[in-house]
Amino acid sequence: MKACVLVAEIGSTTTIVNAFGGRPLAFLGQGAAATTVARGDVALGLNAAKADLARALNAENIEYDRFLATSSAAGGLCMTVHGLVYDMTVKAGQEAALGAGANIALATAGKMDEDDLAQICAAKPNLILLSGGTDYGDKDVALHNAQMLAGMANLPPVIYCGNIQNHNKIIEIFDKAGKKLYIAENVYPRLDELNIAPVRRLIHQAFEEHITSAPGMENIRRLVDGAIMPTPGAVMEAAALMHEFLGDLVVADVGGATTDIHSVAEGDEDVAAMQISPEPLAKRTVEGDLGLYVNAKKLAQAVGFDVLSKELGFDIAPIFEDYKPVPETAQQLALTTRLAYHAASRAMIRHAGQLRHSFSPRGRQTHAIGKDLTAVKYLIATGGALTRLPNAPNVLDELTKINASGNMLFPKPGMLQILKDEKYIMASLGVLSREYPEDARRLLKELITC
Repeated sequence: MKACVLVAEIGSTTTIVNAFGGRPLAFLGQGAAATTVARGDVALGLNAAKADLARALNAENIEYDRFLATSSAAGGLCMTVHGLVYDMTVKAGQEAALGAGANIALATAGKMDEDDLAQICAAKPNLILLSGGTDYGDKDVALHNAQMLAGMANLPPVIYCGNIQNHNKIIEIFDKAGKKLYIAENVYPRLDELNIAPVRRLIHQAFEEHITSAPGMENIRRLVDGAIMPTPGAVMEAAALMHEFLGDLVVADVGGATTDIHSVAEGDEDVAAMQISPEPLAKRTVEGDLGLYVNAKKLAQAVGFDVLSKELGFDIAPIFEDYKPVPETAQQLALTTRLAYHAASRAMIRHAGQLRHSFSPRGRQTHAIGKDLTAVKYLIATGGALTRLPNAPNVLDELTKINASGNMLFPKPGMLQILKDEKYIMASLGVLSREYPEDARRLLKELITC
């Protein structure tokens, strides 16, 4: 069978392959298999997923013109971020890295020391982001940090996105040390101005060029001949495309280990007048303590065993004696569903900004702190928990009501419309948009449903 484009999503445990064919591109079907990073060759899982796809399409084999991929296997994209001032260049660097789909293992502000280098070595990042100084501002801290990094053994590629005046010296430092360097536009070129998109694109480029160095990923290029993106970064690309025709939106993904929230939102003009620091148009937060399997017991303890037991009408403690990643009993299913709500709501509360009040001689002042989601119209659910659990619709309905107090920069109850990524295809369409933007935009309209 001839499929024009295959797109693989290589997850930590499962590899999915989606097929698209015809002109214009149409979604043909999906295959899945276990990811085989641990066996030393991700291509084994990719081939198994292709075989499953062929069975789903009643075809002997699948032929294709292009094969693209997203990956969160082998730990996904791990980065460290280093800048001058934490609330300025470091925060800007973090926003760029998170928006590109990275997990941030370490962030430092100011001049690095040997302890910082030791922490970087322990984190084993795939990429390092070095920022610092507005354009024509401070130069010394970024140059000091560049010298420190260039002296490290086994240094991963470094992306410099700081003061433009440092470019020549930064290049000289890394060339002399024989270390890989990328130069991006300044992520924080002027006070209170973020410049996220160019850095995010360069992170994707560097990830694609170096992903094959991750354990078990060496043979990925044997099958994938097109773009390879971090899976959360591909979801962000899809969300940005949907923003073009839907307006402000939020995407929620509750997973086994983390809960990711993506938002693409311009916000409200009145709120913008109260904001005290800049926020990016596209923002991602990843909550490593809010997962339905890896962190399930800790999440339950944070909510309260007694609270959950009262909500569900039975004692939840015995369930954790043999807790499964996929629920096997009615009580396990009920607990997993309830934990999905608490994970998503807590992650959403952390992602959204808030209104804060202060008092001065002029009276009470109201400030907006964090991401303004008040103009969001759509909540998009992706991932298995929020799209495939039997009671997921009730969870999503509850999530639309979390701002009953009105203090969050989030829509009031009754203002959000829910859309579902039931085929779990947003990441694939995000990477597809790199080469087929119009097809990806149309397929997002067709496949993300009410």
